Amino acid sequence: MKNPLIGIGCDVAPFSKDQRRERVYVFGTYPDAIARAGGMPLLVPTYADDLDSVIASVDAIVLAGGDDVSPDAYGEENVACGELLDPRRQQNELALARLARERGRPLLGICLGSQMMNVAAGGTLVQDVPSQVPGALEHRGGPGNRKRHLVDIAGGSKLAAILGGSPVDVNSGHHQAVRDAGRGLEIVARSHDGIVEAVEDPRHPFYVGVQWHPEEMLGEASADRLFAALVEAAVAARRS
Repeated sequence: MKNPLIGIGCDVAPFSKDQRRERVYVFGTYPDAIARAGGMPLLVPTYADDLDSVIASVDAIVLAGGDDVSPDAYGEENVACGELLDPRRQQNELALARLARERGRPLLGICLGSQMMNVAAGGTLVQDVPSQVPGALEHRGGPGNRKRHLVDIAGGSKLAAILGGSPVDVNSGHHQAVRDAGRGLEIVARSHDGIVEAVEDPRHPFYVGVQWHPEEMLGEASADRLFAALVEAAVAARRS
């Protein structure tokens, strides 16, 4: 059997100073992580018109990190968001999250991707952890300079079965987080300051979102197990 096809939602940004050209892209750490685990990464552009066909063509989906979801998407005013996502990406990925869930396709949400899964299910977000969560740990950080902290994984969850124990030491690079879980989703991990670090749909074969960046933790057991589980679920989805 060929390696399972795993679609990655793309971002979009101006390419030229006059903004007449754009680039549609993902950071290389995401396809690298998928390929390392035995999957075949496939980029899903922001202007895909027929997402039903996309979902039918791939064996799993990854929603990557990025800027802030517009609070309009979860019925709130913008009081603390910074740079908002390109509306095309937001529309695409909310639709991908819903379709993957409806069709039983495995989906792994990473950082923003986890938040997208929650908003797609009708959940809400903390717009800015530092200003809205008193006593929160430092969760910000960029590639190569991410903070590290422990997260407690709920016993009996799919994520606990994948990672094999709790707590887990993870990296961090976000200022938003899940607040109220969306319909049918369960909060299955928190950092020691109470910030939500993972959600999942317990009725779905593999519908898991993590707030950290496992694609930047390759070689660590937790990251390798997570991507291996995604690929295994993608193989099972193809067979079924």
